[in-house]
Amino acid sequence: MSMDFNFYMDDITSQARGELEAGGYEQLKTADDVENAFKREGTTLVMVNSVCGCAGGIARPAALHAIHYDKRPDHLVTVFAGQDKEATAQARMHFGDYHLPSSPSFVLMKDGQMVAEVGRHEIEGHDPMSVVTNLQDQFEQYCEEL
Repeated sequence: MSMDFNFYMDDITSQARGELEAGGYEQLKTADDVENAFKREGTTLVMVNSVCGCAGGIARPAALHAIHYDKRPDHLVTVFAGQDKEATAQARMHFGDYHLPSSPSFVLMKDGQMVAEVGRHEIEGHDPMSVVTNLQDQFEQYCEEL
């Protein structure tokens, strides 16, 4: 029996993308998509998505739950590390010299500048609610009530 790896990966990535899109996140698949999204005024939550277990079991559920809060980002976007490599690299270029590239992760931007982040080390091994709390603490500090 042979298994088509690309078919398997396409299924996983489609599901991972679909979860976030259904929750209101915009997929940024190209460098131009990233540039256009990061030019927007206001706050933008960037979720760097991944196919790893901590993305599916912790980060994506946290991304979907955290936005049910009085203060939240104006824009919700996502890039997919390992899949949309050009878009991910372009986004990380905007995150600055002190950003440690990791996936999954979250970056909160305000008027195109990174103001806060939640790296993989704050996701992997943690429960989803601690990530939600971390994100909502950032929303409280940098976002307006919607």
